Amino acid sequence: MIKTLETVFDGKVFHPIEPLALAANTHIWVTIDTAAIAESTPYSFLKTARSLNLDGPPDWVTRLKDGI
Repeated sequence: MIKTLETVFDGKVFHPIEPLALAANTHIWVTIDTAAIAESTPYSFLKTARSLNLDGPPDWVTRLKDGI
């Protein structure tokens, strides 16, 4: 049987996220592929918008407010 499972390593032991249907002391092979950890800081819309370096008329805000 081949099964991919997600585990957490506490520094000594791997803890499966879901229960396994294995008898105690069953020998298994383990292949380790570390998962990328998501950034804990959310993306900022303004930071992203500024990084785009968009060119346009300086009165964009005025035009949006006037509904033009």
